[in-house]
Amino acid sequence: MTKRTAPFSPEVRECAVRRVRDHEGEHGSQWSAIRSIAARIGCSGETQTSWVRRSERDQGVRPGQTTDERERITARERVLRERRQANEILRKAGAYVAVAERDRRSPP
Repeated sequence: MTKRTAPFSPEVRECAVRRVRDHEGEHGSQWSAIRSIAARIGCSGETQTSWVRRSERDQGVRPGQTTDERERITARERVLRERRQANEILRKAGAYVAVAERDRRSPP
């Protein structure tokens, strides 16, 4: 599986979020500030909104999982999935060995 690279670097995202916060007072709402900044950097308003919301969660302003928590959960889920696969392989191998041993011991 190849890893998809983001079209915007983390630095661009951080700068865009900072600009939204800095210019929010100049606009009627956060959404209008987001749309204005998003148009300038060439992304959609929804993309910019997701960056702002993620930043708010990471700073504890908005409820939800932080980026670090999400990454930790994802890593644990990956380890759990790998262990389940390994256990399934061992279970099948054990069953195969048990059948082979039974067949070897039984008289023809």
